[in-house]
Amino acid sequence: MDAIILQLLNGLDKGSAYALIALGLTLIFGTLGVVNFAHGAMFMIGAFCAVTMQKILGISTITLDPEKLDFLGKPLQIKTPIVESLFGKGLGDSIINWSVPLSILLAIPVMLVLGYIMERGLIKHFYKRPHADQILVTFGLAIVLQEIVKYFYGANPIPTAAPDMFRGSIDFGVLIGFAENAIIYPAWRLVYFLFSMAIVGAVFAFLRFTTFGMVVRAGMADRETVGLLGINIDKRFTIMFGIAAAVAGLAGVMYAPINSPNYHMGMDFLVLSFVVVVVGGMGSLPGAVLAGFLLGILESFASMNEVKSVIPGIDQIIIYLVAIIILLTRPRGLMGRKGVMEE
Repeated sequence: MDAIILQLLNGLDKGSAYALIALGLTLIFGTLGVVNFAHGAMFMIGAFCAVTMQKILGISTITLDPEKLDFLGKPLQIKTPIVESLFGKGLGDSIINWSVPLSILLAIPVMLVLGYIMERGLIKHFYKRPHADQILVTFGLAIVLQEIVKYFYGANPIPTAAPDMFRGSIDFGVLIGFAENAIIYPAWRLVYFLFSMAIVGAVFAFLRFTTFGMVVRAGMADRETVGLLGINIDKRFTIMFGIAAAVAGLAGVMYAPINSPNYHMGMDFLVLSFVVVVVGGMGSLPGAVLAGFLLGILESFASMNEVKSVIPGIDQIIIYLVAIIILLTRPRGLMGRKGVMEE
């Protein structure tokens, strides 16, 4: 039972990333009808927002201490982070320690602006073009973005540390009534799952309980009718593109301590996230979230040694096998709507 719960936790961890990226993809497709292959790059850029914040907070001033000498007999250089100079050692160290959560303050405006520029500068010209054209141009954009990141940050992964209090593991088994040390799990992965659920809940609450969200949902169902009511639905959909980019960016920010950011991490998640979207049902927000967690859990259980010893390599193909089975039995996916991409 403890092994099952551990794999379930691993699945929820993977599923959190899949669900958030797929949620943003579905928001874009549901509102604009665009198949956005650059969305994985938004996840990657969000992770590098965490790297950037870590570098900014690590900027230091250098002073010479004449009372201490290095091995050459010269005054020792003392590096003091600027935030420590500004706020004192205690608060300064805390700010540096919490650089990843603080990166959210950087990622939100960056991703909103980037999403707006992408939609107004490029995506809007492909609304009425075939989906194949949309895939090609957004895939090309993704490659351009990742090469830009590679140029400025290099090709190697950049370790990004979680706050000290979340760097270790916790005895999760004790919390649910198991014996001590039965289920030890990394604390930050649990934080990531809870954060993902909060973002998913916030997006659904925004769409359901705000006037802006209700108009967007109406526009997703019948864009022409909403436009005839005198509502500038295109402007609202542009904002939703920015919000979708922000969702992917926030997913990347908080994932940085789990998987050291590298320039191709967006592509690594993109294909899987599109499978998630298709399995959940094109245009279905609940379907995207459900499929994300479902496939994450299945992938986790398929990675168990007991399973791989029976079916070698099953962990590499389980998601695609499940997608094939679901699409053969339910061509629209788990919660797909009639008429979406069926014309």
